[in-house]
Amino acid sequence: MHASRPERVGGEEPRFGIGGHLVANANLKALSDLGVSIWLDDLSRRRIKTGHFDELIKDYGLVGATSNPTIFANALSRETEYDQQVDELARAGASTDTAVRTITTDDVRDAADIFRTVHDRTGGVDGRVSLEVDPRLAYDSDKTVAEAIDLWKTVDRPNLMVKIPATEAGLPAITKVIAEGISVNVTLIFSVERYRDVMDAYLAGLEQAKSKGHDLASIESVASFFVSRVDAEVDKRLDAIQENHPLRGEAAIANARLAYAACQEVFSSEKWKALEAEGARVQRPLWASTGVKDKSYSDTRYVDELAAPNTVNTMPESTLEAVADHADVRGDRVTGMAAESQRVFDDLAAAGIDLDDVFKVLEEEGVEKFEKSWNELLDTVSERLS
Repeated sequence: MHASRPERVGGEEPRFGIGGHLVANANLKALSDLGVSIWLDDLSRRRIKTGHFDELIKDYGLVGATSNPTIFANALSRETEYDQQVDELARAGASTDTAVRTITTDDVRDAADIFRTVHDRTGGVDGRVSLEVDPRLAYDSDKTVAEAIDLWKTVDRPNLMVKIPATEAGLPAITKVIAEGISVNVTLIFSVERYRDVMDAYLAGLEQAKSKGHDLASIESVASFFVSRVDAEVDKRLDAIQENHPLRGEAAIANARLAYAACQEVFSSEKWKALEAEGARVQRPLWASTGVKDKSYSDTRYVDELAAPNTVNTMPESTLEAVADHADVRGDRVTGMAAESQRVFDDLAAAGIDLDDVFKVLEEEGVEKFEKSWNELLDTVSERLS
């Protein structure tokens, strides 16, 4: 997905395409102008070393990147750019855990350096690169806190975001890590109820950070609300009730729009205004898992339908490419749609869909998938070390 710079055609500004082909890159500009921060849901040494991130920042308005265990497992298994470092770690007798920690933090540090100009230009709002705590700690609050602090110190970059899952054990960890002045990307959020818990944890962390003397303006947080997985699970249950059920594909977008309404409510409260007066920043909703799982849906639907001010959309490469090529950006598609979205939820419940169970299953599966990817990463590095 490397960009080439096309010549100006007919006196117009050139339009750049991912992969070098011409696309209507006005789509990406329209999102940015609306207030959507475009992040790439991928990170690898090849992107760093080849200058690909630089190209996307310059030509496509990319302002951040996220990583997760699956992304690192894929990169380590496919890219030769890691060979030299793995050889050096093997000769030094590094353990598998040490090698994984070294490789991943090196990648994130280098990516953070690339995005530092964006970070400075946006006053610290964007230019962020995320690194997840060991997913095996998802149900251990104290170890999550210790790991998050260690990652923050190891990467040692102000535009790092440490990813903490929004499990019940993750909630107190979020508060404690924010209290240390560390920026946090809260991941694996599926329900509006859990999202409200996450926002409460963030505000509590800011209050503690203030009491410890931290500059609240230096703390940034996003809440990663997973989208396509909700449709995948709900659609599966709807299919068991009725073929081509009219509510197929409605749940995820309604869920995200309700989350946005909850965000607007919390971040207009008196409690928030007091923190904002001290320099605190809104915890922006981040739409994650925005690549469609059902190929019958438009491949840009979770971007088109969730475009709204003060949000982040972290897209896999294929989705970013599709958005640049043929997105249908029609302005704010989220604000003021809470009532309509609640009706969708009411209809789903009436159809027999247990949404509480849906969200419980998705959270458990999310943690399990990241644990599996982490173990695959450990196995890959172990094999290469030996």
